[in-house]
Amino acid sequence: MRCPNNAGMSKRKLSRQQAWRVEKIQEERAKRAAKRNAEAEQALAGGELGPEREGLVTAHYGTQVAVESSPGNSQRCHMRANLEGLVTGDRVVWCEGEPTGVVVAQLDRETVLSRPDPYGKLKPIAANIDQIMVVIAPFPTPHANLVNRYLVAAETVGIEPVIVLNKMDLLSDDPQMLQQMEELLAIYPSLGYRILRTSCLEGGLQELHEALRERTSVFVGQSGVGKSSLVNVLLPDAALRVGALSESTQRGTHTTTTAQLFHLDCGGSLIDSPGIREFGLWHMSRDQIEQGFREFRDVLGTCKFRDCQHQHEPGCAILGAVESGAISPSRLASYRYIVSSLDEA
Repeated sequence: MRCPNNAGMSKRKLSRQQAWRVEKIQEERAKRAAKRNAEAEQALAGGELGPEREGLVTAHYGTQVAVESSPGNSQRCHMRANLEGLVTGDRVVWCEGEPTGVVVAQLDRETVLSRPDPYGKLKPIAANIDQIMVVIAPFPTPHANLVNRYLVAAETVGIEPVIVLNKMDLLSDDPQMLQQMEELLAIYPSLGYRILRTSCLEGGLQELHEALRERTSVFVGQSGVGKSSLVNVLLPDAALRVGALSESTQRGTHTTTTAQLFHLDCGGSLIDSPGIREFGLWHMSRDQIEQGFREFRDVLGTCKFRDCQHQHEPGCAILGAVESGAISPSRLASYRYIVSSLDEA
């Protein structure tokens, strides 16, 4: 039986210790919010602020954010208490001050990328993103279910995904591995997904530069696929640390420590965040997962039974599309795998 979102957990009674911890956390949050609001109001009342202007949040530093009105011109700012949810990429109204400015309002977001926090609540981590660069590499070995999870998550939040096969230099002398990678990716161009092939060692980043031009992007992917290396090449002055890939486990380590927005020479922007690595989809519904598969959309809602699970039911439009070749068996298998992971969660 499926349990949407956190239904079924809300009736669980907290122990006395758990209730005390929740109360203490709420008290600390209230104190921090009150302090932020007092600092912001004090700055506003001081009359030493400049006129209101629009700006862009380029970094978040706990109780303050960095805001710029033009590339390269930024200032740390206090936030009013009702603006606690600001993230890198947010567009805001702010007033310049000495030494600290004040953010007075948040403008509407076009897109927002979120992830569940330890308590199961969705927490925004970046805003106003134009495209998600899904980075994979020969190692750690990618698989279709992983790639499809990223694509479904991007589709659900309405952000264009681009698949980036990185570390192409590892495939130069390994025809078998190259064939495996090409077979893995073969289906995606027919679904309208763009694929870029990159290598930090052999150049080949021109396509990537063009894809990033005049757009705000984020890199996502497993640790060890070379996200930080790509950022270092694109932004040599950012001096991001590159995590070493363990030879024994072929798993990488997290290296970035704060979410920041960087401007690229091509005119685009890049948000690099430690919170963007792998999307957790357990908080999504089956309907959202279905919509995340592009080729499903034309036949969704046309199954014989309203509660069709797309397994073996008679009159299933999805199964019919598989038989006609409109939907590939591998994508249907990925859909079932992702849905089963939701049920387990």
